[in-house]
Amino acid sequence: MSVLLSIISNLYPRAIRTIFLFAGFSLIFCIQANSREIVKNRPAREDAFTIVCTADLTDLVTHWTNEYSRLNPGLRIKVINVSKPAIAKALLQNKNLGFISNEYSPVLNGEAFWKMEVGRSMVVSIINSGNPYLNDIYQQGITARKFAQIFKHPELLNWGTLLNNGQDTPVNFYILNDRSTNESVAKFLKVNPGTLKGIKAENGKELISSVQKDPFALGFCKIATILEADNQRNLANITLLPLEIWKGKTNNENLYDNLISLSQGIYDAKYPKALYSNIYFVSSKKPTNENEVAFLKWVLTGGQKYLNYTGYSDLVLRNKRANIDMLNNHFINVNTVNVRYTILKKALIILFASILIVFLVNTVIRFIKKPGNAIETNIASEIPTFIDDNAILTLKGLYYDKTHTWVFLKKDGMAIVGIDDFLQHVTGPITRIKMPDIGKKVRKGEQILSIIQNGKQLNIYAPISGTIKAQNKILNTEPSLVNFCPLTDGWMFIIEPTNWLTEIQFLIMEKQYKEWLKSEFTRLKDFFSMNNNTHGNPEYAYSVLQDGGALRDGVLADFGPEVWEDFQTCYLDRSG
Repeated sequence: MSVLLSIISNLYPRAIRTIFLFAGFSLIFCIQANSREIVKNRPAREDAFTIVCTADLTDLVTHWTNEYSRLNPGLRIKVINVSKPAIAKALLQNKNLGFISNEYSPVLNGEAFWKMEVGRSMVVSIINSGNPYLNDIYQQGITARKFAQIFKHPELLNWGTLLNNGQDTPVNFYILNDRSTNESVAKFLKVNPGTLKGIKAENGKELISSVQKDPFALGFCKIATILEADNQRNLANITLLPLEIWKGKTNNENLYDNLISLSQGIYDAKYPKALYSNIYFVSSKKPTNENEVAFLKWVLTGGQKYLNYTGYSDLVLRNKRANIDMLNNHFINVNTVNVRYTILKKALIILFASILIVFLVNTVIRFIKKPGNAIETNIASEIPTFIDDNAILTLKGLYYDKTHTWVFLKKDGMAIVGIDDFLQHVTGPITRIKMPDIGKKVRKGEQILSIIQNGKQLNIYAPISGTIKAQNKILNTEPSLVNFCPLTDGWMFIIEPTNWLTEIQFLIMEKQYKEWLKSEFTRLKDFFSMNNNTHGNPEYAYSVLQDGGALRDGVLADFGPEVWEDFQTCYLDRSG
């Protein structure tokens, strides 16, 4: 065909130009008409949307929208605070997105709305670790009925009543000056909130301090209070109080060993329902708009930390993963009804497109062949993004190792292992992963896997000792999951720990990890700006801003294998 067109163009240059122009205009017309038809059936990708929320969630939702807007400057999100009766109308009539807590859920009338859990409000009971009746407490647990008894009859406010051990030592009950917490406690005890009498604490910090000093103290507070104070390790001199009995014995699955196992227990329905409530995302139908879905995915990942900042609890890993999968499975129903094109029109579009392409190619070739002509290439490079310690995602509930790996201990004693968000930001796109074989026995500090980018690789070391039980096989075909969600779907393998109690002492939790990251960024800048083994590569200087500011995201991606080797030996192997 190209030969035929060439002959025609030589014989009838004006005619062929006329044909080309006609074909081009016809093609543009057909494409525009086709686009209008398809757009009618495609969800709009808008750069603005509105979120409604109730008064109790205003602070949380504002944190979410402000931070997400900062990360996505071109996106506009409006937050509207609505009353309880008005939220259903705001969602249905205006097709807005919304966030509500359990107490507002009934006003939605159930079936008309699509909802997804994004967080929880959870209340726990704490006692002093030096309580002389601690063994009795853990053998029996304390039921809601026992608690209610001492509040209905103040003369029975002693440990003997709670534990049936004949002791008349009074219970020093500390009550928090927080309406929502006290309402949850009253609901659990099945008493009027006004009957909750005790020693008042103005805030969670004061309550924790009081219980730490008093061997006979008992109090209720939100789990976020403890998370903030101790970053998911039990505070010194503080113990979680077992509140119920299952199958004739308390804590049959070590529910109260730590806050992580307790959070897992909630999702397994082994914790009193009155003491926790859900926070939901709601809308009139399942969201399909790209920006809305992206925002919700962020709420389930990077946005989870703002739950703790505002007094709530984030989701456990498996629930975040399930919700993200649910969002990933949304589909856009593009109906091709009333399509106005016949087979002939489609054939014409293809023909005109072919003619236009051939014409353009021939024109370019003729122009290049002319003496003295040179085509000047002007490829606009993408504007680089930059990273610092504030850009690194973290999740409460994970233990971090200074090899830039993380560990999550499951309730069955198995541990999930992955790499942290910092490392994937440094490497850029990961194209392959070498994982350990199932059944392999490893010791902490041994090389356990490699992450690869187009032949360049970094070796990663085991954060704990044990036996490999499973691999994340999805990474064999989708290694980029490590870049998109390194702390959730991008996990590497599951290991059965052999020395957990000893090795956990060398792991750090989120708060300490964040502080440590600051020094890691300083080391990283020093590596790129002062490393003597540059192999004559001038790109080192460009990797760090001239004023010593933030690093480029994926800073290692453009370097060759020799720089990756330097990074391995001079930086990664010396972490911590």
